[in-house]
Amino acid sequence: MSKYLDKAKELRAITERHYNCAQSVVVPFAKDAGIDEETAYRVASNFGGGMKMGSVCGAVTGGLMALGLLGKDDPSDANAFCRRIRENHAGCLMCRDLLRINAEHGGLKKPHCDAMVYEAVQLVEEMVFGQAET
Repeated sequence: MSKYLDKAKELRAITERHYNCAQSVVVPFAKDAGIDEETAYRVASNFGGGMKMGSVCGAVTGGLMALGLLGKDDPSDANAFCRRIRENHAGCLMCRDLLRINAEHGGLKKPHCDAMVYEAVQLVEEMVFGQAET
């Protein structure tokens, strides 16, 4: 397992301080991006829950932030990231749609959102470093 995925899982398990989906994707990459974890936490604070209104999934926006912070800021990088997420989720990027589809299949919200976070972290790691670290 990678240090980034391990960190994301650690953050999602914390109950004393909530890490939304965007924060849980950005914070694991903070050190490598040259910022501290608190700054990453604050920058991503309004992107959880689809920008707090069911818009684009926070794991997706967090992934895009992490890619940018790590130097993958070409439009083709963002397009490739979003395309990969869409391929795995019936063409959807919107939080409200992803949650609706998950609920229609009997899924619970937290495990679904955790899985979206982990998928985004792994995809960022793959795109930036070529493969997941072990």
